[in-house]
Amino acid sequence: MAFPHPFCRSSFRCLVVMAALVASGCVSTPGPQVAGSGRCSDAALGWAVGQPADEATLKRLSSESGAGLVNPIGPTTAVKHDTRNDRLRVYIDAQNQITAARCE
Repeated sequence: MAFPHPFCRSSFRCLVVMAALVASGCVSTPGPQVAGSGRCSDAALGWAVGQPADEATLKRLSSESGAGLVNPIGPTTAVKHDTRNDRLRVYIDAQNQITAARCE
């Protein structure tokens, strides 16, 4: 079998190259930069319940919570039950309304 590129002389080498290319396309952008410790506080975020989960609202939640990571959770999103003191989880219903915002 002839391979289209001289580097891909074996199927294993081609597989490794293709896997590396796919993985490089999956690199996500870094989260928002947060001044201070990045420790999340959800004490004053009750105003968000019932609001639309749009970009402006999520940015405001990020700013007011001090979280280093804002994690939107949709109605069918599976989550791990681990705890991080720098993460804000924003729970969103099927109508794109925020149902809860908690530091978890």
